[in-house]
Amino acid sequence: MPTTAPRLGTALTRLLLVTAALLGTLLAGAAPASAHAALTSSDPQDGAVVATAPKDVNLTFSEQVAMSADSIRVLDPSGKRVDTSEIRDLCSGSIVKYGVGLRSGLPEGTYTVAWQTVSADSHPIAGAFTFSIGAPSQTTVALPDTEVGGGLVGALYGIARYLSYAGFTVLVGGSAFVLACWPRGASVRPVQRLVVRGWLTLTAATLAMLLLRNPYTGSGELSDAFDLGGLSSVLETKTGAALISRLMLLGAAALFVAVLFGTYTKRTDEKEKKDLTFGLAIGGTVVAAGIAGTWALAEHASTGIQPGIAMPVDLLHLLAVAAWLGGLTTLLVALYRAPDIERTAVERFSKIAFGSVVVLAATGLYQSWRQVGSWSALTGTAYGQLLLAKIGLVAVLVGIAWISRRWTQRLAAPATAAVPADGIESVGDGESDRDGEGTAGGEGVQEEASPDEAPVDPERAAQLARQRAAVATARKKRDRDADPERTGLRRSVLTEAVVAVVLLAVTTVLTTTEPGRTEEEAGRAQSASGSTAVPDRPVDIRLPFDTGSVNGKGTVQLTLNPGRTGANTLHLFVDGPDGRALDVPEIKVAFTLKAKDVGPLPVVPDRIQAGHWSANGVQIPMAGEWQIQVTVRTSDIDQTTLDKNVKIG
Repeated sequence: MPTTAPRLGTALTRLLLVTAALLGTLLAGAAPASAHAALTSSDPQDGAVVATAPKDVNLTFSEQVAMSADSIRVLDPSGKRVDTSEIRDLCSGSIVKYGVGLRSGLPEGTYTVAWQTVSADSHPIAGAFTFSIGAPSQTTVALPDTEVGGGLVGALYGIARYLSYAGFTVLVGGSAFVLACWPRGASVRPVQRLVVRGWLTLTAATLAMLLLRNPYTGSGELSDAFDLGGLSSVLETKTGAALISRLMLLGAAALFVAVLFGTYTKRTDEKEKKDLTFGLAIGGTVVAAGIAGTWALAEHASTGIQPGIAMPVDLLHLLAVAAWLGGLTTLLVALYRAPDIERTAVERFSKIAFGSVVVLAATGLYQSWRQVGSWSALTGTAYGQLLLAKIGLVAVLVGIAWISRRWTQRLAAPATAAVPADGIESVGDGESDRDGEGTAGGEGVQEEASPDEAPVDPERAAQLARQRAAVATARKKRDRDADPERTGLRRSVLTEAVVAVVLLAVTTVLTTTEPGRTEEEAGRAQSASGSTAVPDRPVDIRLPFDTGSVNGKGTVQLTLNPGRTGANTLHLFVDGPDGRALDVPEIKVAFTLKAKDVGPLPVVPDRIQAGHWSANGVQIPMAGEWQIQVTVRTSDIDQTTLDKNVKIG
């Protein structure tokens, strides 16, 4: 074992300890701030009952948002729009406030306010609440049952985001690996294909995001991806400008790749090649930084506290990720498809990877403090929990990288592979001797016939081709098995790559999740404005039933999650007397708030499987003592209705 390995382990341990200490210090002393828009208050408030009709509805957000004519809609009990569609900017200083006027002469009843906008960090946000004029009433307003940015369009947009990160990583990391670690790799076809595919993936994903941006932040309908008016509106936004800039920079990246795999490989003069390497390194760094900047300028880093520091830090973070994970992918391809890669190239990448980890630790530490802000947000918010998962994956990746580094250090030692004995090598190669007796495929490989001899028939020629392929495969396998250090490195790098794929997926989800710092601040702002935060309490009730028919007895278990105002998920499980799932023909649910004459609000769940029914997006417009009615039908004529009063919100 090399003597430097223990020192490396000690250095990594110290680095992790220092990082943990700094993280604790920063999180403990974090101050309130926001980095992702959230509704903090409204006028009228959610569930309020006002004596006279207000002239307008005002919404206050935690940060700047992009408003359109349809961003705030006010609907009367029958579902008709009663606002003027004229959004008014009421922002003043640090207060982000927008309003919409209401038509005059509005009658009494319950009105629904539905809002949808885009946060300054490019993510769509939406919500709804109700208020009543005079007294609450029944309402027929049906709000969308899919979350904004969700559905098929949201899934496709998320896939495009992941592919864009993956393409950027491979394009930048692969090019850097060739220039900094393995110049000869520029002429290796598998490496060329890898980098070019990275460019194609990033370009295609960027185009897809540009087309999907309008339905992603708006209607959610896939057909709107080809709406030229919507596309024009997207180009006027910060995100649209960033995507167009990325496409322009990808044009420069295409030129860079063409020179790297074309002119660069043909240079034989050392001085000329050195000068070209320097030029490609400078130009490539500028283009890579520009592409990384399109993320930094349009997403989390561009909003909240210290954006002037956060954006360059985010840029460095992305470049370090690309250098590490993209270089790792290129190394993996080289180890499998070009096993003659020089050991010095692996050693150089090992040093670059270690430097990238240091940069990632420093920039990730700052980003964690900025986006999380407190220990409670680290463990009590979705963003914090995802961040903990990411940190865990990075720790695993660093551990595997340390093993790979040890294999790399062993590669630096002189090769000690024994030369196979006579006869054994020919068996491993599958090569034939002069008499035509070989071992590949169990038959001899004869030499080609002379011009005077009869030509080999096509079937025999195909057999010889298969034998030669088997010989080549056996030779490659022998070469790999003869170098156990390289085999160990190949396996550890493959493991790193698998973990890196998962890490990239978690990172993609993290970039679309509301930061923990913002989530906590929104809760504090709502409390300060008079809204009482109520913890989620899922509704879980069991109702026995008997319709009076054969197989008409059983129990319905109803679960409403999270059991608060707004959108909920409803699950119904029907069991027979024996405790087994009972498949009933139909089941319906209705919600009624008798204290305010709201409802019944009907819900028709979908059958998932025998005994299991479910409905998404069940809207509870206000908190109170709700009556839940469940109607179970066990035959064409036999049914019964059960009811239970529960507190929701």
